[in-house]
Amino acid sequence: MAPVSSFDGWPVNWVNYKTGVKGVQFKMHADNRRARIAIELTQTDAGIRELFFEQFLALKTLLHETLGEEWIWEAQAENEHGQQLSRIYRELAPANVFNRDDWPALISFFKPRLVALDEFWSGAQYTFEELRD
Repeated sequence: MAPVSSFDGWPVNWVNYKTGVKGVQFKMHADNRRARIAIELTQTDAGIRELFFEQFLALKTLLHETLGEEWIWEAQAENEHGQQLSRIYRELAPANVFNRDDWPALISFFKPRLVALDEFWSGAQYTFEELRD
C-alpha cells in the first residue's frame, strides 16, 4: 500500500491511518479465523460515542455508496480488551493471516476497502468538526 497516495494525493500511513478526530479509528485486524476492517468509535463517554455513531448514521448512504457495499453497524460492542465502543465493519471469513495461501484474498479484501474509506473520510470528516475535542 505504500505507493498508494490518499484520496487527496498525500502520502499516508495506511496501517496507522490518522483520522484527525479523537476516538475515530480505522482498524484492520486479521487472525487465524477471519479478517475485519472497521470504523471504531472509542470515546470513553457513552453519550459522546452515541453522538458520533448518530453522525455516521446520517452519512450511512454516502459511506455505503463510496464502499460499494453495505457494512455491519453495531452501536454497542466491545473490543478484545472488554472496552465499550461502536463499530461499523465488514468481515472476511474464513481467512487465516498465517496461511500464505490466504494472503492474496486478504490483500484483495483490505486494500479496496481502505482506499474507499479514505475517499469517504476525505469529505465526511468535516461533518465532525463540532464534535472534535
